[in-house]
Amino acid sequence: MAIRILLVDDEPLILKGLRFSLQQEGYEIDTAADGEEALAKILGNPYDLVLLDVMLPKLSGVEVCQRVRETSDVPIIMLTAKGEDMDKILGLEYGADDYMVKPFNILEVKARIKTILRRASGRREEKKQQLQLSGGGLFLDTAARSVEADGKPVNLTVKEFDLLQLFMANPGRVFTREDLLETIWGPDYFGDFRTVDVHIRRLREKIEADPAKPQHILTKWGIGYYFGHA
Repeated sequence: MAIRILLVDDEPLILKGLRFSLQQEGYEIDTAADGEEALAKILGNPYDLVLLDVMLPKLSGVEVCQRVRETSDVPIIMLTAKGEDMDKILGLEYGADDYMVKPFNILEVKARIKTILRRASGRREEKKQQLQLSGGGLFLDTAARSVEADGKPVNLTVKEFDLLQLFMANPGRVFTREDLLETIWGPDYFGDFRTVDVHIRRLREKIEADPAKPQHILTKWGIGYYFGHA
């Protein structure tokens, strides 16, 4: 089956150019011109990848990305006309897999798409290897992408789930922030370590009885984080 990509931008010329170029690569292309339309299409269709502009009418690209990440791990590349670091960090912290700053070269777009799709395929294969993990009152089902803490369901974002799965699959192993960025966000991500710390804090708030005194995700001071149950 052809790979399905959703292009989201409110500039018709950009949509037209991207659509034509990507169709030449054999991709099946759909488009949306505002955030509400994009959100409806992403939640209602099985896309393999989304190119999502940050500045959109009705809902911003960041808002769309955040809401999609509540239920879907579809790869998302953010498109932005702004080059400030905070825009890039914000987009990636809300669940984007990568970003590109306008104006961009179509050859680079194609290369990024291939990299993200290859990475997504690799992750799916890795996740098939371990279906259920448990420890310290936590139960994680990778097939259902569900988590329970002391028998109660926990609602995690995609990145939070991936972090917890990595920790639980490797109890006692200390992961540096660099390790986590490369494994969870991918080797092409150039954000800083604050992204990791923010996600660890949010994860602890959801799975720890007392986030200030964590029992599951522990800190090895000066090095990184690890899962504290064998």
